[in-house]
Amino acid sequence: MTNAPVVLVTGAARRVGAEISRCLHAAGARVAIHYRSSAAAADALAAELNAARATDAGESAAAFTADLLDMPALPRLVESVVARFGRLDALVNNASSFFASGLGAVDAAAWDDLIGTNLKAPLFLAQAAAPHLARSGGCIINITDIHAERPLKGYPLYCAAKAGLLGLTRALALELGPQVRVNAVAPGAIEWPQSQTDFSAAERAAIVDHTLLKRVGAPADIARTVKFLVFDAPYVTGQVINVDGGRTAHL
Repeated sequence: MTNAPVVLVTGAARRVGAEISRCLHAAGARVAIHYRSSAAAADALAAELNAARATDAGESAAAFTADLLDMPALPRLVESVVARFGRLDALVNNASSFFASGLGAVDAAAWDDLIGTNLKAPLFLAQAAAPHLARSGGCIINITDIHAERPLKGYPLYCAAKAGLLGLTRALALELGPQVRVNAVAPGAIEWPQSQTDFSAAERAAIVDHTLLKRVGAPADIARTVKFLVFDAPYVTGQVINVDGGRTAHL
């Protein structure tokens, strides 16, 4: 399995990123698990995946740390993955900051964080990864948000950042084709983390009620869609797939 494809997943230690890593690993990929501060969770996930499948070289997953707001760290992250595994076949830009920034309360720190994690880092990681992905005929998957196209009140900066990432997805597909495919997955309501306090119980119920399937999604719903785009969509590029239970199908 030493020739198994290598996928770098950012923000991969927890929740959706961890599920994407597990799903791609189960499909045969070797996984580079990026994290910023969740070292214990990232190391535990790498150990879990290696226990499930070791390669001739001894590992099918490894954890890599980097602060995505640190520009010089971005090409170093990509090069560290290539040095460890010998190749790079896919980049999944999953890491994201999310918090309210109502107009009148936006400051430089919020700009740097939300634009930095949701748009700037994906761009510069893609730029660093592009030569390696071109050699392998690989792909980039950006995790956007349905609010990139349908803004969420109280979150103008976050929505603008994700809208930029959606536009970047299509621009990169143009820039990197035909060697590299670039697509996006836009989640809707996916299992709110226990620490999430932005939405009250009533607000969450209203969101679910507006969703055609009348339920929230699971991280596995996102992971399976990423897996499809990585492994089973050789003629798909420049596209965004909304995984939202039909929430954006009607106003």
